[in-house]
Amino acid sequence: MQPLSLTLKGFRGIRDGLGRDVLTLDFERLADGAELVAIAGANGRGKSTVMDNMHPYLTMPSRAGAAGPGGFSYYDHVSLPENEKDLIWAHDGHRYRSQVVIRVNGRRRTEAFLLRLADDGAWKAVVLDDGTVSDGKVDTYTRCVEAICGSADTFFTSVFSAQGKRQLSTYRNAEIKTLLADLLGQEEIRVLGQKASETARLLKAGLAAIRQEQAGLDAEAQRIEAEQRRLDGAPARVAQCLAGRQAAQAAQESARTRHAQLMAEREQSRGVEARRGQLQGECQAVIQAGTQAIDMLKSQDRGEVQRLERLDQRIAQRLAQECNRRQALHNRRRQCLAVLAGVQAVRHAECRLPMAERVLSLRSAQVGAWRQQVQRLTQCQAAKGMVQQKLSGIEREAGQAALKAEELMRRFGLTGEVPCAGTDLQGQCQLLGDARDAKALMPSAQGTIRRLGAEKTATQQELDALCRQHEELAGAPQALARAEHLAELARARASRFALLAAQAGEMVRARSTLAGLEQELTELPAAQGADAAAGQQQVETPEEAAERRQINAARQTIATQHEQQATHYRATLDRLKQALAALPTPYDEQRLIDARNAMDQAAQSVTSAEQDHLAAVRDAEALGALVQQATALAGRQARVTNRIAKVETELANWNLFAKCMSNDGLIALAIDDAGPALAGLANDLLLACYGPRFTVSLQTLVETGKGEQKEGFDILVHDGESGESKSVSLMSGGERVWINECLIRAVALYLAQHTGRRYGALFSDEADGPLDPERKRMFMAMKREVLRLGGYQREFFVSQTPELTAMADAVIDLEVCAAGPMPCGRCSSARGALDRNAPALGAPLENTDNGNH
Repeated sequence: MQPLSLTLKGFRGIRDGLGRDVLTLDFERLADGAELVAIAGANGRGKSTVMDNMHPYLTMPSRAGAAGPGGFSYYDHVSLPENEKDLIWAHDGHRYRSQVVIRVNGRRRTEAFLLRLADDGAWKAVVLDDGTVSDGKVDTYTRCVEAICGSADTFFTSVFSAQGKRQLSTYRNAEIKTLLADLLGQEEIRVLGQKASETARLLKAGLAAIRQEQAGLDAEAQRIEAEQRRLDGAPARVAQCLAGRQAAQAAQESARTRHAQLMAEREQSRGVEARRGQLQGECQAVIQAGTQAIDMLKSQDRGEVQRLERLDQRIAQRLAQECNRRQALHNRRRQCLAVLAGVQAVRHAECRLPMAERVLSLRSAQVGAWRQQVQRLTQCQAAKGMVQQKLSGIEREAGQAALKAEELMRRFGLTGEVPCAGTDLQGQCQLLGDARDAKALMPSAQGTIRRLGAEKTATQQELDALCRQHEELAGAPQALARAEHLAELARARASRFALLAAQAGEMVRARSTLAGLEQELTELPAAQGADAAAGQQQVETPEEAAERRQINAARQTIATQHEQQATHYRATLDRLKQALAALPTPYDEQRLIDARNAMDQAAQSVTSAEQDHLAAVRDAEALGALVQQATALAGRQARVTNRIAKVETELANWNLFAKCMSNDGLIALAIDDAGPALAGLANDLLLACYGPRFTVSLQTLVETGKGEQKEGFDILVHDGESGESKSVSLMSGGERVWINECLIRAVALYLAQHTGRRYGALFSDEADGPLDPERKRMFMAMKREVLRLGGYQREFFVSQTPELTAMADAVIDLEVCAAGPMPCGRCSSARGALDRNAPALGAPLENTDNGNH
């Protein structure tokens, strides 16, 4: 695949980078005869947008969020209602044209056409061998492109290195084997494996249905078996239930007799219970009266406690007020000191204020003078406009007078041409009379023209004088603006000095206030609130101390009364409890309740025994029916088991066949055979470009944590200097870059040499970012070696290192497109401009990445 020309319309990267809606690049002319072609330009110029569209696949690989369908959408990268990508490319001796139209006006829609240049010079839709026609649909376009150029995954892995592309070391086992299977042409084996997997899936689905039927039969058999176990011994239970019903009826009769006896005993104990109730009522009354008396004493004690708390609060409030007064005086003292701190600025303002006011007066006078000049300029402009209008009116009137004079001359000229002149009819000829009237009017018309000419001359002189005056006053607005600015500065200065000078009286008041505050602070008593707040002894007044003693005495009296009341009510309650203890034991109502419950339970037992007897009879009848159902179900289960065994045998065969045709079967064996060839190509590139230090080998069996071997994929790197071998994922970022680039270019070489799938061009977008200066030079050498070994025509690359761009055979400079209106098909294709500014190829390269990669 070789790009020949590209036209992009409406792509955001081109619009934002170059300020254009349409960009056209003619690669045939720009890269004519060049092997390494650099696409140059500053960051954000759209280099990656151009590179991402130099292939026929419907994706921009550096913008794709994930591989496969759904990982990329053109709609996020276009800006016009109708956008277009037009790519002409060559492959296998034929020319193709990819036309992709992205519409975002209203309903989003993408149309893609693949055309082929016929022998008659016309573009015709591509038709595949299976009858697929590129009809504008995205899926048919994709099938046509992959039939011609191969799968997109293989293309973007081997020959197209997009910006931010995943390295081979990050591919999972299934991904790398799918890629290598496509490289080795194992698609037929993969298709057979997929068909076998589909057959196994269908067999598994059918087996699941049969097993579901078997599970239903097993569940039915278990249900019947459980019912048989449950009904086992049903004839014997019929006799047992009959005997149990008779025993329950006898127990019911005994419970009724016991309940009648206890009812008679309860009637005999009613008198004792009445006396017991009276004594218990007196106990409750004593308890209630004692509780009320003690509650009253407690209420009085709480009142005294509240008085004591209020006393403490008053003392704390008094101390807090004294502390707040002291704090307020200190705050006012600080304010006065803050005001007095600006005394120097106020004195300076008082000295400078008169001069600032004089300067303001002079500036204001200048503003007035220049305003008069501006007013004169305005009047001059108005007069000039009126004079110009007057001059235009004179010119119009003069034109009309000249036309009238010409008309009169024409009419007068008819005097000699009228046929009736000199005959008897001349007195009756209206035409001749009109000519004579024109002769009488001619002097008046000539006078009007002369008068208007004199007025025009005078008006022109007046206009010239006004123009000279206007030129003299033309600078008045600028001078007025400058004078107003200076006056505003003088006014602001005078206002600032006036504000500061006005604070002189405030300074005097602040000194007087400060003296008074110092006197008040001296007269305040020593601070006492801090000790009270810390929980120490408070300083009380004599009245407060007397009130505290009164409260303590009242609380002591209440405590004495509380003890006396408690002793009295406790003695009365003890006497009543002794009288209750002397009474006989109360009748136990629980015995009567238990007898009633026993009688109810006996009745329930009789009912339950009757139900059990009926259930036993029904179970004996159901047991015979279950025996017949179990016999029929056993035959159905045998037939289903035979079907399951047959399907399981077929499923095992198809699963084995699918595994043999999968990535871990014949494809894995083919990859094992191709691994040394791929590793050899990569090692040749490493040796030719970076020296003999590193060699790589591809491992398709990896070791698990238990030391066992399993199917996998790993790239093992052998270091010739240290003698160690390690996975490429454990190497540094720069080492991974050049090893990964050698591997993917080895894949491209393998495609060209062993599978016959050859591409005419390679693509690389800023792949040299993490490399040091020396490795970057080797990186360019590797590019030329790949072109030589694979027989490629050229490689397009993007690099932010100017020295690497200078080493290219041709440069497509997008800065030219951004600098002027010339079409981008004329971008520079020669290296001369860059070579003149670049260092010699033997000089060491500087690392110019600046963190942009």
